[in-house]
Amino acid sequence: MTPVPGPVRSPEADGAAGIRIRAARKDAGLTQQGLAATVQVSRQTIIAMETGDYAPSVYLAIKVAKALRSSVEALWDPECQGPP
Repeated sequence: MTPVPGPVRSPEADGAAGIRIRAARKDAGLTQQGLAATVQVSRQTIIAMETGDYAPSVYLAIKVAKALRSSVEALWDPECQGPP
């Protein structure tokens, strides 16, 4: 059974964004737990973002981008070709 898209789940998994988020997290020297603590979410939320199975709110996306010393566009915009 396919999960129903909604405010938390993306209609389609975005693996590219997840790869960029994971790479930026590792470049920042953070573990999944460390990033989760920094942005005040669960580690499972970070895992879901990295698998492309979670569409964060604008506020969470901004917190994640700041924690990773990046921009929201660099992490989630498929047309942005710059480094995270």
